[in-house]
Amino acid sequence: MALTRNPDVLLISRCPPYPTYLGDRLIPYHLAQQLAQRGYQIDLLAFYQQPEDLADVPYYERFFYDVTLLREPLRSPASLLARAFVPTRRFPARRNQSWSPEMWDAIRQKLQQRRVYQLIHLFGGVHVYEFRDLLGNYPTVITPYESYALYLERLLEQTRNPRRRLLLRAQLAMARRYESWMYEGYGRVVVVSDKDARTLRDLSPGLPVVVIPNGVNLDHWKPTDYEAEAPVLLFTGNFDYLPNADAARLLIRQIFPQVQQAVPEAELWIVGHNPPRDLCAAQGNGVHVTGRVPDLRPYFERAMLFTSPLRLGAGIKNKILEAMAMRTAVVATPLSCDGIEVTHGENVFLARRANEFIKATLRLIQDAPLRRQIARGGRALVERQYTWRRVTDLYEALFEQVAREHRR
Repeated sequence: MALTRNPDVLLISRCPPYPTYLGDRLIPYHLAQQLAQRGYQIDLLAFYQQPEDLADVPYYERFFYDVTLLREPLRSPASLLARAFVPTRRFPARRNQSWSPEMWDAIRQKLQQRRVYQLIHLFGGVHVYEFRDLLGNYPTVITPYESYALYLERLLEQTRNPRRRLLLRAQLAMARRYESWMYEGYGRVVVVSDKDARTLRDLSPGLPVVVIPNGVNLDHWKPTDYEAEAPVLLFTGNFDYLPNADAARLLIRQIFPQVQQAVPEAELWIVGHNPPRDLCAAQGNGVHVTGRVPDLRPYFERAMLFTSPLRLGAGIKNKILEAMAMRTAVVATPLSCDGIEVTHGENVFLARRANEFIKATLRLIQDAPLRRQIARGGRALVERQYTWRRVTDLYEALFEQVAREHRR
């Protein structure tokens, strides 16, 4: 049975859908915006982490029929271990077994108030999976966004400290155990890249995983005809996120000094939320660290290249999509492009190691025709495949498919 014209959807989210400079909030924000324009009536139940989250509700409440925010609960190590190793405790059957009895009550109240939700969409992993049995006979889709086990695997590969490696191995073992059963019973499990999907399928064979990428708002990320002439390199991100801080350090300490040696007038701009002290201290001699700025677009406009030497992380990288949308030529590691169907030399220039990254950066600084080709190819790629309209088309088709299957 397909969804009706004005379907009611309950969204249970690990976080509010704002601010969108926190990348994990882009999906609930833009998906809700697009679905609301298509006539969906969506109720939002979301955990919040900071008091400021409560003040941000006016930025997105127009997309929802009703909004309820609840403080995210603490999850003790003992409770995490108990669920990991005692199968009967994996999925709570009652409110007092849940990490968040308050969310349990809020969900149950919503289900009692509404005559029917045509679908329930959960956004998050360990934060929201536990409500599966409470949702009863409703069709469900859960979007964990990425595999946390894959994230930890990559972090372990780059970690040399023996004590840190020991801790990461324990965390990885726990993540793999959880992801081997955590999404059982859901109609579909949505991640943003094939590599995340492959990890989840390896851990839980038969899991109904589908890949739906992120998108870009092309009305916002819209380039002018300005072409940068100065050799300015740009990297953006939320630097509370370890992979972004690691990449910025690699740029500042290893890559940019070699680029600047060959091109003395080169500059490196590190732009984004909450850079750590060591990054801020690196300012000078062509390096600029701004912190969060109200609008990233001017920085993309004046950048000759967007440089993304990410070595860590999982999921899809919104910064790559934004750079492509702004028609800024991209030099990136393959990991930076997970979930994006890029072609080396056509819409991105790929480099695996630091020395390759330096050579690629210098080549694109010196080769304007190739740089323009990659910039144009990047914009064309996002226009074809990575708009929020297309992402919402994929989600809407998935919702209808899950609803039909559930009805049968």
